[in-house]
Amino acid sequence: MLVELLSRETAMPVVAIEDGMRVEPNRVHVIVPAKTLLISDGILHLVEPDAPRGHRHPIDKFFSALAEDQKAKAIAIVLSGAGSNGTAGLADIKQAGGMCIAQDPETAKFDSMPRHAIASNLVDLVLAPEAMPEALLRYARHSYVLAQRPEIDAEDEPGQSATGLDDVLALLHARAGHDFSQYKLNTLSRRVHRRMGLAQLEDLGQYLDLLAREPEEAAALVQDLLIHVTAFFRDAEAWEAL
Repeated sequence: MLVELLSRETAMPVVAIEDGMRVEPNRVHVIVPAKTLLISDGILHLVEPDAPRGHRHPIDKFFSALAEDQKAKAIAIVLSGAGSNGTAGLADIKQAGGMCIAQDPETAKFDSMPRHAIASNLVDLVLAPEAMPEALLRYARHSYVLAQRPEIDAEDEPGQSATGLDDVLALLHARAGHDFSQYKLNTLSRRVHRRMGLAQLEDLGQYLDLLAREPEEAAALVQDLLIHVTAFFRDAEAWEAL
């Protein structure tokens, strides 16, 4: 049913997912009913749900698997829909360094899913559907996504990497009162580079200027850095051990 409906709206092939199917570009892959969808090494897997009907969260499950599989290259989009399915999975996407988008609720026929996602403070961009392709293409071309490692490349910023990040820390401490000086350099670098990708900036100096000008960007970077702290409290195994 969904395959047929989507096929009328796009020139791309729309296919029902089969277990073991590899994700292909320029193709719409649609989950089949009564299955949980996972991904590993770019291969889609259909498994039996582990919860009774009415208590399943298939979008959360897939977002979590996508975060584990694609790390910083993962992108999650919450579109029109009822309920809160997908919001919990966004936390894993954000923790992995990926990007989270929600449909502008004003453009959604069923707005509760995007509204729940936005209320979680995990969403990077709130966009109408027609604005999403351009945003995705711009982000996908940024060095944060293209690089083998998502840290800022010190060779591209001669003598500026450590110093520039120190400046970021000082600015966040002055603006938001948060001291991230004990953060690992790689963790800080990844998070700053991710925000640079969202802002479409390749130069760390330009990003520092943005941080100084825009309190909202400083607040967003703080939230990105705090996701590492809050991840512990979402770790069921850690709590069980305690």
